[in-house]
Amino acid sequence: MSRIGNRILAIPAGVEITIADDNTVTIKGSKGTLVQKFAKVITINVEDGNVTTTRANEAKHTKQLHGTTNSLLQGMLTGVSEGFKKELQIIGVGYKAALNGNNLNLALGFSHPVNYTIPEGITVEVPKPTEVIISGIDKQLVGEVAANIRAYRKPEPYKGKGVRYKDEYIIRKEGKAAGK
Repeated sequence: MSRIGNRILAIPAGVEITIADDNTVTIKGSKGTLVQKFAKVITINVEDGNVTTTRANEAKHTKQLHGTTNSLLQGMLTGVSEGFKKELQIIGVGYKAALNGNNLNLALGFSHPVNYTIPEGITVEVPKPTEVIISGIDKQLVGEVAANIRAYRKPEPYKGKGVRYKDEYIIRKEGKAAGK
């Protein structure tokens, strides 16, 4: 029994769902439109302001797709109505970020600046030089952009310098012990 797949998803106010014959789901909301094609073995039903998913058989792969489909639909519904946001902190002397048009310029202690091109559908804000806010309607894309920016300089365990998520906790290590 898939507990995730059997969830009944409520459709937020102002959101429209269209399901094509080839199991392509189009969800329109106040923030934008998301389109995704799902496997044929999962049936998606929209009735009375709710979305339900049912599977065609009890094969292991079908059970896995059942929960995945339900979770993806939930992410799409949340994205077009509320959107998603990831916040990054930049910690280190001289480490900073600046927004220049469609590019995010990062100074992360390298001999060269790092330029990250912001993909379409993503909004990046830099309220302070040490804070970056990434937002958008596609949960996967927001997470991927945040992970790519963090990957330029992951936080190191000794001083904690680098790019980290705002709520991330870094396990700190003690440095070398002093000589005798």
